[in-house]
Amino acid sequence: MPKAYAFTRHGGPEVEAFLDLAIPEPGPGQLLVAVRAAGVNPIDWKLRAGKRRPGQAPLAGHEVLGSEVAGVVRAVGPGVEGFAVGDPVFGNPVTGGYAEFTLVPADIAAHKPDTLSFTDAAALPVAAATAYDGLRQLDLPTGATLLITGAGGGVGVAAVQIARHFGLRVVGTASAGKKEFVESLGAVHVPSGPRLAERIRATVPGGRVDAVFDLVGGADLVEVAELLTDRGRLITAAAKETVAELGGAPVVRARTSAVLDEVALLAVAGVLRPHVTATYPLDRAGDALRAVEGRHARGKVVIEVPA
Repeated sequence: MPKAYAFTRHGGPEVEAFLDLAIPEPGPGQLLVAVRAAGVNPIDWKLRAGKRRPGQAPLAGHEVLGSEVAGVVRAVGPGVEGFAVGDPVFGNPVTGGYAEFTLVPADIAAHKPDTLSFTDAAALPVAAATAYDGLRQLDLPTGATLLITGAGGGVGVAAVQIARHFGLRVVGTASAGKKEFVESLGAVHVPSGPRLAERIRATVPGGRVDAVFDLVGGADLVEVAELLTDRGRLITAAAKETVAELGGAPVVRARTSAVLDEVALLAVAGVLRPHVTATYPLDRAGDALRAVEGRHARGKVVIEVPA
């Protein structure tokens, strides 16, 4: 039977396990996808630890990990238009991505361009699409200065590149060890850690930025909020409650095929490099998740599934 990597209750890595699961049947509006690659994201271990998305049902039995995939359509459900068996696609699964087969709603799936690898395509539906949605939400004018916290992670890497493409000046916070990497993306690097706002003020002319795209939350978010005159230009993908207290807003996700098409075009054009810095086979899915959960990953981590 097809293999999948799941958690069977909320907790730490000890609740993760490989399961043999039947191939799911696509329902109305769904695609059955043979997975070729699955992106690894912080939300994966957070869901395992007990965080639930708004409106998400309580855990019942098991839940396969993984929020973004690329693969090949094996079957289409009733009412699906624009996709056919054999189409290479990428998108957001509803039955988990760390698996040999998964279900993807057609309205949050897109055709994979021929020149984009499955591995790179699997890095786009969460990280790159979140970055794109956030930058469209900020809607900054050319030449504005944007601060991105956590610029060395998956979303941050995409956000820096897209922001530079939009003509923005970018300051990115990340650990000292990621300085060269963040600067190679086109951002001014500021090391993360205590007294962050003070270091940013010393780096940015006038000591203020036009907007903040936060990907870290915690004390960093509270500190950098002080750098803004207009808290309406403070958004986060990491701390919804905190940002509301500070006068900002969470990133509003579009979750549409159109956004996936846009980020894929940016990747094909060379504007957006997914920067997949580590890949793991499916039978080492736990190691892939540890790399992200330990917050040491630079760029994207992707699990690859053989055809």
